[in-house]
Amino acid sequence: MKNIIQNINKAFDHRIRLGIMSILMVNESADFNTLKELLGVTDGNLASHSKALEAENYILVEKQFIGRKPNTRYKATPEGRKAFQEHIEALEKLISKT
Repeated sequence: MKNIIQNINKAFDHRIRLGIMSILMVNESADFNTLKELLGVTDGNLASHSKALEAENYILVEKQFIGRKPNTRYKATPEGRKAFQEHIEALEKLISKT
């Protein structure tokens, strides 16, 4: 029997990373404050988990200034979209096996 958890992606194990990717899969992009509010996390938690996803090349981080205020936007990369879709499919297969 094939290992049913082999396609579960460790990068999405944490609920915050799962939440970030879920939001970015259904939106073209989201800014820092939107993600923070939707996920109910602290600045530090969001920053560290977004850095982990960025290191995997699953999200793109764009920093700019709007007026005098910094603005950070996040987008899922094509690689991130593919990896997340495969992760969700693996979870669905796991659930259907139990």
